[in-house]
Amino acid sequence: MNIDTLRAYCLAKPAVEETLPFGPDTLVFKVAGKMFLLTGLDNDPLTFNVKCDPDLAIELRERYDAVQPGYHMNKKHWNTITVDGSVSGKLLKEWIDHSYDLVVDSLPAKVKAELKK
Repeated sequence: MNIDTLRAYCLAKPAVEETLPFGPDTLVFKVAGKMFLLTGLDNDPLTFNVKCDPDLAIELRERYDAVQPGYHMNKKHWNTITVDGSVSGKLLKEWIDHSYDLVVDSLPAKVKAELKK
């Protein structure tokens, strides 16, 4: 996965917008105005932060060297993923999906219903 495939994958999800609220070097993806992924545009290797269920976050950090507590984020709810080839693209997408779903699940029912249209 590279920055282009990451960006395309995120933008293919319903109601996703990309923003640069932290300056021109940090790309943020939001659903209904809430952040589910952020990444530095100049990171080499590519890294990105995603939301994660707190129990799963601990499990993933113990299992994968590429998963660390969220850099500059609430470490209970965010992981930083390093795309170094040690984790499959399929698994990276599952973690992005999990982050997106956590944010969507936290939205008010009316907003969730709008997303499903």
